[in-house]
Order: sequence, then structure tokens, then C-alpha cells
Amino acid sequence: MMTYRKRMVLAALTLALLSPAYAADVAGNWKAEFDTQIGIQKYTYEFKVDGATVTGKATFEREQAKGEVPLKEIKVTGDDISFVEPLNFDGTEIRIEYKGKISGDEMKLTRQVGEFATEELVAKRVKEGAATPAPGKPADSPPLR
Repeated sequence: MMTYRKRMVLAALTLALLSPAYAADVAGNWKAEFDTQIGIQKYTYEFKVDGATVTGKATFEREQAKGEVPLKEIKVTGDDISFVEPLNFDGTEIRIEYKGKISGDEMKLTRQVGEFATEELVAKRVKEGAATPAPGKPADSPPLR
């Protein structure tokens, strides 16, 4: 016969195994703008979560080009995140490796561009429904009638 203590331990273990591991909420769009050796770069990182699977893409704008690239090797463990952005430079693929921490609506990242450069950046979550004011119209203006 199972003792009360053994039942409690078994119940606690069962709950621990059934509960998904804690992972920060990365789903959504994140914007960053940072200065590099090749100038200002503007990025939007988009992450989608389906169960334990995280997929993503990066949309970028830099002096030389604009584009979009799928992100690879995305891992979120607790509040840690890492992913890879493949960069094709004149037919050579360069790995841009990101590592960082998610804290609410902010993601602090270190970006390692191959063996060439290391950059620090902060990406901020884009709030859904955050409207951009019309050109020339302040954000707090009452609606026109």
C-alpha cells in the first residue's frame, strides 16, 4: 500500500512532467534600430509560437539593402533566447548569431556577425493596435470630424 508521502511525491512529479517548461512570451513583432560598422540598421523580428515550436523571420533595412530572411535555430528557454540569421554576402553565407534575454516587452540581444563584429541591441515588442499618427498630425490630437 502506498503511503500518503509517496502519493504526494508521485503527484508532484506527475504535475512537473505534464507542465510545459517555463518560456518567456516571444510571440509577436519586435523592432530594433542600431548602429553598426556599416551604418544604421532597422529590423523587425517576427516570432510565431505553435506549442513548443518557434518560427520567425527578420525584415531588415540597411544602407545597402532591404529584405526579409527566415530565422533559424530559434531556442527559447526560460527568458533566454537564441537564433541565427543567415546572411548571403556575395555568394558566401555568414551566420549572424543572436543571444539574449527577454524581459516583458524588451529583448536585449548580442549579435555576432560571423567573425567580423559583435553588436549589442535592444528590440521592443510592437503592441497590437498601436496606431501610427497620420503625417503632420500629433498622436494625441482628437479625431477630425
